[in-house]
Amino acid sequence: MPTMPKKKKKEEDKKFHIELAKQMLTLATAAFGLVAALAWNQFIQEFVGTYIKVWFPEGGKLVSMGLYAIIVTILAVIVTWQLSKVVKRLEDE
Repeated sequence: MPTMPKKKKKEEDKKFHIELAKQMLTLATAAFGLVAALAWNQFIQEFVGTYIKVWFPEGGKLVSMGLYAIIVTILAVIVTWQLSKVVKRLEDE
């Protein structure tokens, strides 16, 4: 069975790592985007439902849902930004 020269193997490994990082970025962005969208959807539904009512018996739930939506969005941005930096660094090498 023939073996690949070391230089060619290194190039193949680099291409593989770049493609893997790109796929991870795509999957993470999609996953966090979905979670953020669902969180904001829930928050908005609760916000509207809460403020249409005359009484506000579940105000604490609204605040916690808002904080959840904000936290998930910030996390999605941070992870996406960090993975983008990794991909750029790998492409520049």
